[in-house]
Amino acid sequence: MSETFKALLLEQGSPQPEAQVRDLAIEDLPAGDVLVQVHYSGLNYKDGMILQGLGNLVRDYPHVPGIDLAGTVLESEDPRYQPGDPVVLTGYRVGETHWGGYAQRARVQGDWLVPQPEGYSARQAMAVGTAGFTAMLAIQALEDRGLQPDDGEILVTGASGGVGSIAVRLLARLGYRVTAVTGRSENTDYLQALGAHTVLPRDELAAAPDKPLLRERWVGCIDSVGGDTLAHVLATLAYGRSVAACGLAGGPQLQTTVLPFLLRGINLLGIDSVMCPAPRRRAAWSRLAQLLPGADLDALTTEISLDDLPHYGERILKGQVRGRTVVRLD
Repeated sequence: MSETFKALLLEQGSPQPEAQVRDLAIEDLPAGDVLVQVHYSGLNYKDGMILQGLGNLVRDYPHVPGIDLAGTVLESEDPRYQPGDPVVLTGYRVGETHWGGYAQRARVQGDWLVPQPEGYSARQAMAVGTAGFTAMLAIQALEDRGLQPDDGEILVTGASGGVGSIAVRLLARLGYRVTAVTGRSENTDYLQALGAHTVLPRDELAAAPDKPLLRERWVGCIDSVGGDTLAHVLATLAYGRSVAACGLAGGPQLQTTVLPFLLRGINLLGIDSVMCPAPRRRAAWSRLAQLLPGADLDALTTEISLDDLPHYGERILKGQVRGRTVVRLD
C-alpha cells in the first residue's frame, strides 16, 4: 500500500476555494527531484490571500498551499542533498504554481532549497520564514545604499506583522533607532520589547500627504503596507534616503508625485524574496541565524495546526495576527 500523509487541500469553490485536511498519497505529489518530510510551515500574508482565493495566485486546483516549509530530506536525485539533511524552502512560487508546505510531504526542486541554518530548528526556521527573510533582504538593501545605525530614525510600517516584527528586532539588534507603526495600540508593549524606540499609531501615516513634500523625518523605511502609507512616507523621507518596499497590506496603488525623487533624491527599492538569487539567499539566511537566535524567535511565534489554517488565513488579512505563526505538520 502506498504511503499516505496529511495535507490541506484546496478545491475550486465559489466565491473562494474550499479547504479541507485530506489524506494524500506520495504519487499525488507533483514532479521534483527531492522528497521532503515537512516538519513545519508558516503563515504569511500571501498564504492568507491564497487561502481566500485572492489575487489569482493559484490557477490550478486541487492545490496544496503553503509558500514556506522546513523539513528533512527523505529521497533525493540532487547530489547536493542526502536523506536526513535538514532543509528550508521559501519562494520560487511554491504554494502558488507548485504544491507547497501545508502537507507532511513535499516534492520540490533541489535548486529551491537551502540547508537549514545552523543553530535553527525547523520550527525556528519557519518562525523566520518568508517574512524574516524578506525583512533581512530589506535591511541589506538599505545598507547597500549607505544606511548606518547612527544616521537617525528608521521607520517600520506594519510593524506588528511578520515582516515588521522581525524587521524591528533585527534593526534594534544592529543598533538602529527604530520607530514602529501599528494599527493596534495594544501591541505597543510588544513592539517596545522587540526594540522599538517609538511606536506610532497607523492613522498618523495612513492618509495620502496633502503636499508633495513634508518635513523630513526618516533616514530609511521598511514598508510592508504600500498604498497611501507609502505615499506619505515618500513625502517625509530625508534627503538621499531610501524606502525598501516589500508589501501591499494597505493596497497596491501608489498615488504620489515625482517631486520627492527629483528634489530630495530619494530611492524606492523593491524587495523580492521569491526569485532572490541563491548566493544572496544563503547569505541572508546566514546573517539571520547570527542576528536572530532561537530564543528571540520563540517570543514572537504562535503555533497552529493544519485545521487552524483557514481561520488564521482570514485573520492575517484583517491585520489580526501578531508576529509569526508557524504550522506544525508532524
